[in-house]
Amino acid sequence: MAAILIIFMFVAFVGIDFLVRTSLHKMRDAKEREAREKVLNTSVKLDFTHEAKSLKRVEVPNPKARILAVDDEGVVLDSFRRILVLEGFSVDTVEHGPEALGLVQRNDYDFVFTDLKMPDMDGVEVVKAVKHLRPDVDVVVVTGYGSIETAVQTLQQGACEYVQKPFTADELGEFAKNLLIKRQARIAFAQRPTVRVVTPEMAEVIPAAEFCVPGGAFLSPGHAWVRLEPEGQVRIGIDDFLRKALGEVKEVVLPERGKTVRQGEVLFTLKSKLGSVSVASPMSGKVEHDNAGLKSDPGELIASPYDRGWVCLMTPSDLATELGSLKIGKPVIDWYQDEIALLRGENGPLANGNLDWTLFQQKFLTPKA
Repeated sequence: MAAILIIFMFVAFVGIDFLVRTSLHKMRDAKEREAREKVLNTSVKLDFTHEAKSLKRVEVPNPKARILAVDDEGVVLDSFRRILVLEGFSVDTVEHGPEALGLVQRNDYDFVFTDLKMPDMDGVEVVKAVKHLRPDVDVVVVTGYGSIETAVQTLQQGACEYVQKPFTADELGEFAKNLLIKRQARIAFAQRPTVRVVTPEMAEVIPAAEFCVPGGAFLSPGHAWVRLEPEGQVRIGIDDFLRKALGEVKEVVLPERGKTVRQGEVLFTLKSKLGSVSVASPMSGKVEHDNAGLKSDPGELIASPYDRGWVCLMTPSDLATELGSLKIGKPVIDWYQDEIALLRGENGPLANGNLDWTLFQQKFLTPKA
């Protein structure tokens, strides 16, 4: 009976919590919508003729994006403003193509919505001109039913999408939301750093903004690389992700020669003025040699991570089994992109611009159970 009562109380608590959160969310949305309506009613009365004769502008706080709409029908522009502003977009509207091009040259827009049929400058010309002036701006063609074929042709001129008139408020609002999602995804993809497979020597000259992984070597989840040697031993060092994250190493605590370590145990430690991190062994085995040069010049670890900055040479004890837990080839590149995003993310070790060495150790170098 007591168990049933506890379950009932838990379900009730979850239900109440859900209702409260939903109500607060709706109240917040209602307040934001009310604020946008006030901005809409005020802004359209302001005079912006010094920028463009027919310009009407509505700017909302923290807009999702900035949109410029051009159409020779005032009623259509009124609809654009009301619908898109209430959805959280800042909106400029003009009635002529040349006015739109002048604004594109002076302002930063995310989207330009252009009508296809206009008397002084048609939508095809607007698309071409906008993409010439600002290739980064997404252009949307607004068309009637009879001009869909022409609208589709504008995609070849650089338009990203077209929308058909007439449309409801819900249809245009949803259309704009989907456009924004696609744009954000494309920008995020374009901003991903380049990751290349290189020879050991190339890592020394590759641009700082790029990341590189060693061709022919395996990488461990703890960002140590493993290269198979002709005699059956393995050479080990740190990868480009680790060296770029740390930036500087003042001391390398090398593994003891003759020491036997298991995969996942600490193999060596890197220190600087900001902290220290321990690198887990990518394989089980016996340490045969270490790179003694790193004691006098630890900077080689950063300057030449895949060549002169190697850390130790090991005789593996379970090579065939443990190689399967390491990464090589294209999966390394995809994994690197995820690791870089995590490193630079909102809650990542580089969130405030300076590396949190302790957090970096926890997120990237501590073996997962």
